Amino acid sequence: MTARVLRAAGRTATPWKNGGGVTREIAAYPEGAPMDAFDWRVSLAEVTEDGPFSAFPGVDRILTVVEGAGMDLMVDGEHHIVDEPYWPHDFPGDLKTGGTLLGGPVVNLNVMCRRGRTSAAVAVVRGTVRLSAPPGGAVLAVALEDGAVLDGSELGLDRYDALLTRDDFAGVLRTHGWALLVTLSDG
Repeated sequence: MTARVLRAAGRTATPWKNGGGVTREIAAYPEGAPMDAFDWRVSLAEVTEDGPFSAFPGVDRILTVVEGAGMDLMVDGEHHIVDEPYWPHDFPGDLKTGGTLLGGPVVNLNVMCRRGRTSAAVAVVRGTVRLSAPPGGAVLAVALEDGAVLDGSELGLDRYDALLTRDDFAGVLRTHGWALLVTLSDG
């Protein structure tokens, strides 16, 4: 498979049940899988109010603040101050979790992996980045700022556009700003 661009403009906003924000799915595997059956899922969440997080039994989560002052995450009774942009924070999705906004709305990039099926490594990068999907896995690059291009192609990325690669793909992404790189592997 070659690289596939996933444009931010084409994503549907899904309101949360508690009314505290909306989520826009960037990519999931298997594609179109319901919330209880994905192996992995990457999304952007616009959080506008304090409140509880949805429980995801058997799922590991990585949250990265990409806009706003951040949050105080209360994970199983323990405070996690998430106030540095572009700094990934991981926590189990099956623990009781709530968020308090530190200074107004935030946008979080969320990576969720079904434990035992998939694992994820998240890095925030800038400049020239080698994309190399592991066998049977995937790499998802999300532009956090405008201006990224896949070498040898016309595939340019604007803010929050993503590039999904699978099946032993290898290539070079050149960014003019920050990007978030998610490497997804079996197990």
